[in-house]
Amino acid sequence: MIELLAPAGSMEALRAAVQNGANAVYLGCGTFNARQSAKNFTTQTLGEAVKYCHIRGVEVHLTLNTLVCDREMKELTDLIRQAALTNVDAFIVQDLGVVELCLQIAPHIPIHGSTQMTVHSLAGVQLCAAMGMRRVVLSRELSREEMRYICAHSPIEIEVFGHGALCMCYSGQCYLSAMIGGRSGNRGRCAQPCRQSYGYAHWQEKYPLSLKDNCLVHYLRELEEMGVVSLKLEGRMKRPEYVATVTAVYRKALDEGTVTKAMMDALMTAFNRQGFTDGYYTGRIDSRMFGIREAQPEDQQWLQMARQSYEAGETQLVDLKFRAVVSVDGSYLMATDPEGRTVRVDGPRPELAQHVPLTGQVLAQRVAKTGGTPFKCVEVRTHVDPGLIIPAAAINAMRRDVLNQLTALRARREEHSLRKPKEVAVKKGPKALPGLTVQVTTREQLTPALLNLETAMLYVPMHILLADGDLTGKLVRRGRLAVVLPRIVHDGEMPKLIKGLNLLRDAGVRDALVGNLGLLAPVREAGMRIHGDFGLNICNSRAMGCLEQLELASATLSFEMTLPQIRDVSKAVDAELIAYGRLPLMVTEHCLIQGRTGECTCHLASSTKLTDKTGAEFPIIKDADSCRSVLLNGRKLSWLDRQDDLAKLGLWAVRLYFTTENARETDRILNDYLTPAPFDPGACTRGLYLRGVE
Repeated sequence: MIELLAPAGSMEALRAAVQNGANAVYLGCGTFNARQSAKNFTTQTLGEAVKYCHIRGVEVHLTLNTLVCDREMKELTDLIRQAALTNVDAFIVQDLGVVELCLQIAPHIPIHGSTQMTVHSLAGVQLCAAMGMRRVVLSRELSREEMRYICAHSPIEIEVFGHGALCMCYSGQCYLSAMIGGRSGNRGRCAQPCRQSYGYAHWQEKYPLSLKDNCLVHYLRELEEMGVVSLKLEGRMKRPEYVATVTAVYRKALDEGTVTKAMMDALMTAFNRQGFTDGYYTGRIDSRMFGIREAQPEDQQWLQMARQSYEAGETQLVDLKFRAVVSVDGSYLMATDPEGRTVRVDGPRPELAQHVPLTGQVLAQRVAKTGGTPFKCVEVRTHVDPGLIIPAAAINAMRRDVLNQLTALRARREEHSLRKPKEVAVKKGPKALPGLTVQVTTREQLTPALLNLETAMLYVPMHILLADGDLTGKLVRRGRLAVVLPRIVHDGEMPKLIKGLNLLRDAGVRDALVGNLGLLAPVREAGMRIHGDFGLNICNSRAMGCLEQLELASATLSFEMTLPQIRDVSKAVDAELIAYGRLPLMVTEHCLIQGRTGECTCHLASSTKLTDKTGAEFPIIKDADSCRSVLLNGRKLSWLDRQDDLAKLGLWAVRLYFTTENARETDRILNDYLTPAPFDPGACTRGLYLRGVE
């Protein structure tokens, strides 16, 4: 049966999940998890939590699903070691450097690729498998058909997000909270700006970024049949009563195969945003997916019932088989758990019965009394020699001793030796001035001034190159041309992309800019050099080393890093930095432009913006030639006047990233790069390179 994976933001929530039927829980410990505002666990309480779960047959998955900088690696190393010693059952990881660290320290503990890795294609899953991961949590935007295809061909386990809050942006690709207030979603500090109100062109009390909670409770049999191994329930920030209710409903749905009105009412009472959605799963991506949390009076009856489910006593979760013997030679009781662990306790020598002798039926009844424990008696085999008796207290004592010993045995796990991680060789970048790379978004931005400029690389979107063979030939002859691939490419879109890569290779294009793990293999198979884009979220030396092993030619460092972090990170591959442009803060499966009028006009060149309460504007552009949207920062990042500072960072190149600029603006920025103009604080920002993120 499919694993039911429930959230545990606290010890109380963990008990709520376990007592209501979770097969596994996921939780955070310390600072390296994507829900920093949850209570989370300390290394001491983590050990207690693991024992509590293991006794009851429940696994514990530890979330290490944040980006990590170099100075935090020692603390993370200590946490991985301590967690491994407590016998956690899996690590959930986002950062490539953390994947490597976990494999080196505790290779026996499975690694699960977090949804923060933005894995949404079979090629992405296969790469994760090649890197040593045993499970991948797919992006939430996939349809049932896309999930089914991946499950049918995946070499590793697939986990699917089944219930709870949906982010508007593909997980791992959202920088909105970081850019607005320095609270990074990739660091577990998201301030949830997508739940705030926005307007188009001017502020209105609309919520174009707030999705209803996901709910796949009606599709559990289908998910199981397609090969999904684990169903994740979201909610580490939610109260224990929520965890109890949602876990119980999904447990009942899995066990009984039906969903009643009462079950749906329970989910609605626990939490909802004007209902639920299954839009991504069913492929109905429309306005009905949006909703907000409405203030409602607290349902005291629901709260009481939910608390009672995990406070009133133990749910008997572990099936036990007993063997009880009372013979002239003595007495003993044996118990065997589902994993085959067996415990035996010897009792007193029986006496001859003066009145009523003990029978097997009476002995079985007394042995089976396991109430108040995590154990459930499912079988008692007895042997009683005729005419004998032992006190009921002795039988009870044997039963208690057996259960206590079995409890202690289940709390233990096989010991594994932990390894010392390999030291990372820090490679300094070039001391010379970094080269210039330029990325364009539109055909208009390829101005004569740009084409005449000496650049280390010119990044041009695939759809522009494929649409104009003469232009492509001209750019190939110019040299140092790379095709820009979309960050999001589902499996159904992969044949078209591969065909395009082959056409461009035949036309002479030899380089590609890639922002998703799932595109590394197609680019490599097309015979092109791979340049890593910001979507790979590279921010530490170990991750840079991973890219070197993957044979990338260069990597764009995360724009959530500070200049000192950029300076000190190992340049295992050539490092690049975005120095100018409107930073992409979201990439969404929804067409945000359609959200304005109800009609998709993203193929037109018209400008669309979201505006928040403060008047800050966020331009929207379409993602390549798809109907997906990219939400841009309103203020342009600019370090054009401080190129000397960037020259001290050991970079291969700095990038000018053109998005909404027209031809005239493009030429002006190129001129500002060549002859630096003063910084305009009204229109520009230094981004996060100075202030960093939480």
